[in-house]
Amino acid sequence: MTMFDLRGLDAPIVGAPMAGGPSTPALAAAVSGAGGLGFLAGALLGAEKLAADIDTARNLTTGPLGVNLFVPQFDTGKPAEIAEYAEELAELASQFEVELGEPRYTDDDYPAKVEVLLDLKPEVVSFTFGCASADDIARLRAAGITTVATVTTEAETEIAKARGVDAFVAQGPGAGGHRGTFDPLAQPATDSLEALLAAVLERAAVVVAAGGIGTPEEVERVVGLGAVAAQVGTALLLSDEAGTNPVSRAALQDAQFTETAVTKAFSGRYARGLKNRFMENHDQTAPLAYPQIHYLTGPLRRAAVQAGDAHATNHWAGTGFANARPDAAAAIVEALSSRVRR
Repeated sequence: MTMFDLRGLDAPIVGAPMAGGPSTPALAAAVSGAGGLGFLAGALLGAEKLAADIDTARNLTTGPLGVNLFVPQFDTGKPAEIAEYAEELAELASQFEVELGEPRYTDDDYPAKVEVLLDLKPEVVSFTFGCASADDIARLRAAGITTVATVTTEAETEIAKARGVDAFVAQGPGAGGHRGTFDPLAQPATDSLEALLAAVLERAAVVVAAGGIGTPEEVERVVGLGAVAAQVGTALLLSDEAGTNPVSRAALQDAQFTETAVTKAFSGRYARGLKNRFMENHDQTAPLAYPQIHYLTGPLRRAAVQAGDAHATNHWAGTGFANARPDAAAAIVEALSSRVRR
């Protein structure tokens, strides 16, 4: 059985999976159609929706398709801390005339989604927030699916390697969205992408570099360091095919937002986004409780988008956000890979 090899991409660009809206079947198909590898975000949706998204993407491209899943983590939530945080946010929620969400713990329909992947067989499956079990990795590989682990440290790389994955995404600290840190209670690693990439390459042959990459020169640099491709997400947020909401699209191009920061205020897990007032006001008090805080703040964030308030919702983005430009996804992939296209 021949499995997909990321070293064979015409354009060494992987479209990062971006859960919560930005990743769409059209975006994944466009990246793959341009010679890269497009990803669907399988997190934060049910198994039926994931199956439908895979089918839609398949109808839009003959290129390879990747799917990412969040690996369920152990429950770190403490009810008293979550309740206290809900009380803190109550006034803001009332300003938007919404009720806060139910801070529930779920496995994100993970077992059912693994079965969907085994049935529909995307070329590549990647994992974030941990590595799938050795049994699940073996089942996916037996189905002809290339398996990829997102890692942020040498120790995580060793764990994933022991479970038999085929390739790695080395996620540096500049990455937008949720950090892939295995331990949900650990402070995210701050070692540079270059240092992490070198460490992972000592342990594996197929490594994709991710985190803060947004220009052709940066793609060329990581490929020159040994990465088989660069994974980009923020660079695609303004693409025509992305499902990025209008408020985030505007914020990414608004001069008032000058930096990103890592916060746990929106979801209860560390993630990087445009630094705004919500992050400044609530990061210190937000508990590490994912996905409970994600569900708690969900109605508030959606209401903020409806109201056009960029300071009361998240705008996940990496450190290279200033390089993002509106365009067709294929044109963005073409530009990013222009110095290294195979």
